[in-house]
Order: sequence, then C-alpha cells, then structure tokens
Amino acid sequence: MSAIVDTFIAPPCHTDIEILHQDAHLLLINKPSGLLSLSGKNPQNLDSVHYRLVQDFPGCTLVHRLDFGTSGLMVVARNKAINALLCQQFSQRTVAKTYEALLCGHLAEDEGIIDAPIAKDPALFPLMKICAASGKPARSRYRVLERLTRQQGQDVPLSLTRVMLTPETGRTHQLRIHCQQLGHPILGCDLYGGLLPPGTERPPRLMLHASALDFVHPMSGEPVVARCASPF
Repeated sequence: MSAIVDTFIAPPCHTDIEILHQDAHLLLINKPSGLLSLSGKNPQNLDSVHYRLVQDFPGCTLVHRLDFGTSGLMVVARNKAINALLCQQFSQRTVAKTYEALLCGHLAEDEGIIDAPIAKDPALFPLMKICAASGKPARSRYRVLERLTRQQGQDVPLSLTRVMLTPETGRTHQLRIHCQQLGHPILGCDLYGGLLPPGTERPPRLMLHASALDFVHPMSGEPVVARCASPF
C-alpha cells in the first residue's frame, strides 16, 4: 500500500497569534486563519502555532488543533504534565467547544442535529467521508443565529446563514463535512463544497471560527470560560 503524501504548501501567514490569557500553566490564544496548528513534515510548512509559541514559551505543547483555515480559541499547555491533564478533559468530552460559521444558502430549520459517522479514505486524502459501515460516530448540533443576503459583484445576491455549531465528538473535518451533509457547506470551504460558482467573488477565508471554549483549569480547579468574537 503506497504511503499518503501531503502535497499542501501553506502560503505565508502574516497575522500574529493573539494571546488572550497566560499563566504559569497554560495559554489561551486566538489562532489566525491561514496558520497551521503544527508544523508539517515539509520544511516549507515550518510556520505554525506551535513553532511560533515555543520560541517564547519553551516546552509548550498543543492540547488540540484547529484546521488551517479555521480561526479562534485554542488552549495550549505550558508543560507535558498540564498537557496530560487537559487532554484527559478533551478525551472525556468535558470540554465544551462552540464555533460560529457562515453557511451557503438559507437553512430551513432554526436548529438541529447532524448525526453521521466519519471515516478516513486514503483514496480521497485529505478528504474525509461519511460512512455508516466504517466511520466513527460523529455528532454535531447547529443553531441559526441569522439569515442574511449579501450582494456579490454585479448585484448577484448571495444567501448565507450564520450558525452556532457545537461538535459533540471531535472527528477530523467534522463540522465541515457535517455542514456539507446538511446541504449547506461552510462558505470558503475548498474541500467540502463551500466555494461559490464561477463569476462570484471568492471568499477570503474559511468562514469558521472557534468562538467559545469551556473547561476546568487543571491546577486551580476553577472553571475557565473563554470567549472570542468572530471576525466575520
């Protein structure tokens, strides 16, 4: 079986990482869109959240990741012991994550649940697929925040829906593929149908932002309620 080769080369990201909170144990950051969470195997993909942060915070490790195009909240451990404690919370699903997104089209329902198992397929790499037979359970909730219409170019109306997305599991590309499954892909998603027809303006980025993160501080035991407003 041939090895999977990732040919993606990330364009330069000139946006700084915003540090929202720091203490002796962890960092809360706002990751910019267009920045890898971890450096890739290709030396051209050296720049990443971890690569930048470790310069100022030696020994820091990522507890979780956000996709290249996704912006928003990440918690970063300052050492391996804190990383283990935070990873335990993620694996036990006691961490609450909420995202904001712009979806293509107007959703008919105001809220709902997408329950569709997700599987890897080497033939589709880097895409994931919905597969009842081989997929791992995946469940996401959505709630409509507003339905809007924007003008594109020569007065071409563009129907969009702003939603709050809550993943109950943490599969790769979960929100992106679940929104595609819903029939309303995330605007700007190049993998799952969120690019607009020819002749319309190309979205500047993937319109997906991690806006809320709730967990328990691993040392103090106090609840951490982090919020970061969407830039779009």
